Amino acid sequence: MLPTSGFRKYISIVGRRNVGKSSFMNALTGQEISIVSDVPGTTTDPVYKSMELYPVGPVTLIDTPGLDDVGELGEKRVQKALKAFYKSDAGILVVDDFPGEYEKRISEIFKELEIPFIVVVNKADILGEKAQTIAQEYEEAFGVKAFVDSALNKEGLENIGKTLNQIIPSDEELPFIPEFVDAGDIVVLVVPIDLGAPKGRLIMPQVHAIREILDREAVAVVAKERELRYTIEKLSEPPRLVITDSQAVMKVVSDIPEDVPLTTFSILEANYRGDIRYFVESVYKIEELQDGDTVIIMEGCTHRPLTEDIGRVKIPRWLVNHTGANLNFKIWAGVDLPEYEEVADAKLVIHCGGCVNTRNQMMRRVRMFKRLGIPMTNYGIVISYMHGVLERALAPLGIEVNRGT
Repeated sequence: MLPTSGFRKYISIVGRRNVGKSSFMNALTGQEISIVSDVPGTTTDPVYKSMELYPVGPVTLIDTPGLDDVGELGEKRVQKALKAFYKSDAGILVVDDFPGEYEKRISEIFKELEIPFIVVVNKADILGEKAQTIAQEYEEAFGVKAFVDSALNKEGLENIGKTLNQIIPSDEELPFIPEFVDAGDIVVLVVPIDLGAPKGRLIMPQVHAIREILDREAVAVVAKERELRYTIEKLSEPPRLVITDSQAVMKVVSDIPEDVPLTTFSILEANYRGDIRYFVESVYKIEELQDGDTVIIMEGCTHRPLTEDIGRVKIPRWLVNHTGANLNFKIWAGVDLPEYEEVADAKLVIHCGGCVNTRNQMMRRVRMFKRLGIPMTNYGIVISYMHGVLERALAPLGIEVNRGT
């Protein structure tokens, strides 16, 4: 079973000071989560609350400070609120009046960051019939669905949930194995057994590949890199595809014919869980790295580092040798998203294959770094690129290498 945190959606609640964001969040959750006061600026930091919202499922609501806060302290609150946007899958703009410059600016920010949103007209008990007119104007001006908070009964909450479920980007999983692999085809998997290999079992991408090959009624042949040439020679016909661990890619390239399709487990992970074209586009930023630049090595889980750890030792070493630059490496490991301050200075993010992450978790990271304007790629793409075999490793996925993108 996949971890439920992978399916959790993050929804930011934004609006002017004292517009009733905290009251709305409390009504939505049915709990007194955020402090409610008539004093503007009561919410000073984003407040996070996890809940189930039908039919979206698990969500985390983020109650943000008013983005119209004033003064030096207010500006700091605004910056904290804006940083919460980078994690958002969707937004809820809470209002109590007709659209003004502030609301237009928030709408522009949502659209710039490609965050879908809805509008909730608050204080309906005070606004009366005017509330419906305000909602209609928001729908016409911003092209989004607007709700009136007097409808926050069970049916009203379900309608909000249904709309959010419709507008939140879908992260449907793709096939792991290239689609051209068919019944009867032979796929050779190159599985090195080194210090990083768990004793008595295979790692998740290898198991995933074997299962999907079998589901296609194809044949999976597993060999270590040292036995690959012997294995290929024993086959009565060339394999339809060879999939290798990224670290063995150069050995594998030398041992198989040029006309045999080749890729790596990590590149398949990039296609299955992330935005592979964005990753490929970002890998060329390696050539722009200079002395003092920060590169973040990001892992989707936590594990005990090995002596020759691929992310913490080998990739940094290869990068320094390739660029000749004195680079600053930061390590971020775990399923949680980093805070803005922890990644803002990065010139490049290199992520692991993400085998323990869902596509939803990986795509949230992709969207966050896109919004921050920070290039992001993954281990397998970086390794294949620095070893000069990226074009061949991408070919089975139908992806062409184009430095101009």
